[in-house]
Amino acid sequence: MSGVAVTKGNATAGTDDALVVLKNVNKHFGALHVLQDIDLTISRGEVVVVIGPSGSGKSTLCRAINRLEAIDSGEISIDGKPMPAEGRELAALRADVGMVFQSFNLFAHKTVLQNVTLGQIKVRKKDKKDAEERARSLLERVGVTTQADKYPAQLSGGQQQRVAIARALAMEPKVMLFDEPTSALDPEMINEVLEVMQQLARDGMTMVVVTHEMGFARSAANRVVFMSDGRIVEETTPDEFFTNPRSDRAKDFLSKILHH
Repeated sequence: MSGVAVTKGNATAGTDDALVVLKNVNKHFGALHVLQDIDLTISRGEVVVVIGPSGSGKSTLCRAINRLEAIDSGEISIDGKPMPAEGRELAALRADVGMVFQSFNLFAHKTVLQNVTLGQIKVRKKDKKDAEERARSLLERVGVTTQADKYPAQLSGGQQQRVAIARALAMEPKVMLFDEPTSALDPEMINEVLEVMQQLARDGMTMVVVTHEMGFARSAANRVVFMSDGRIVEETTPDEFFTNPRSDRAKDFLSKILHH
């Protein structure tokens, strides 16, 4: 299904440019086969949006890429290096993979600025001054400069999620994973987060985004990956997927989601 070169809006995904590669990845939760023989190659600078019905394996796929979920078989590599199972090497490789979750996962007892500097100092070994400088420029980039000295509880959900994005970016990741980043937000806050993500996409950040936001998939994705029952059923350009889905499962999914 995958692993082939795909010509997209802004690049051609060949093997040389492969940044994240999943080969024959399988994962079970008990009797449930949640990832079935997944082959997927994500190129540098590519925005891949993963969509599909609930329980199709999208979030598990996302979490497997930085080993938050261990896989049962297959191989995942980041920038040519296989993902180790555990230990120091895993921590180093995981620092190259930024992750933004549904819940914001900020440290409640630390200020916004401290949240964004912590990883830089602890993992990237930056000195405090440099870390703070980078943090402030990222907070400006995501539009929450004025919130630097507040605590997460003093921020709206949309602001917290933008801080979470800044925190992930602070580690200078090679790829950013977003696992339904807007699904816990009030409707009026969704756009402010999607706008930040749109800008990242325009800036050339490699992104894997699990989302229900079809507008974002249409406008920002280079490729849509449609999952159902633990498998990748279709992967193609957003235009092709939304106007001409090939599988019955995708047609069914789109008819439900686009006309309700």
